[in-house]
Amino acid sequence: MRFGDTLPPELDHDPFKAILTPRPIGWIGSRSAGGVANLAPYSFFCGVCAKPNMIGFASEGLKHSFANARDRGCFTFSLVSSGLVQHMNVTSSAEEEEVDEFQLAGLTKAESVEIDAPFVAEAPAALECVTISATQLKDRFGALLDRYFLIGEVVQTHIRDEFIRNRRFDTEAAQPVSRLGYFDYATVTETWELDRPDPQIL
Repeated sequence: MRFGDTLPPELDHDPFKAILTPRPIGWIGSRSAGGVANLAPYSFFCGVCAKPNMIGFASEGLKHSFANARDRGCFTFSLVSSGLVQHMNVTSSAEEEEVDEFQLAGLTKAESVEIDAPFVAEAPAALECVTISATQLKDRFGALLDRYFLIGEVVQTHIRDEFIRNRRFDTEAAQPVSRLGYFDYATVTETWELDRPDPQIL
């Protein structure tokens, strides 16, 4: 099977998101100009680069967290663990701007050290970020889309002590949740190491 912009009759839904899996969930914390805390999960989230550490997330439509991060110049990322899935799901609802999703989901707000944005205290790890760029995306024909991408540089990293093991962040203990396609999710419960091969000398 192959197809372009038109979905074939053999498929009920576009499999794009199901193919691009697993994706870490961008649980983005921010604060509005009026001082209201906001928390929302983003399906399109990724690491952008290291040294300096940068992360990015895309917004389908101009949502509150994106607008806050763009306009206030900062945001946080909180890692979604298996024990926080239901809380995360509550924060995915489209609430009015004056609604504090931390309170709505029964989560504890932890205040950042360097920026004015809260993160989830219950999360195994969290990142404080300063906004580097916020862009409205275009399609291949140059038409502007109601889609946006934001990049932030990490300025502080928070890790709960129980998730440090052998001087590393214990991913298996944190059990991070990832987004798949459709309504599906997955949890990291097993990891392994794979050595990079030596270059072949011809």
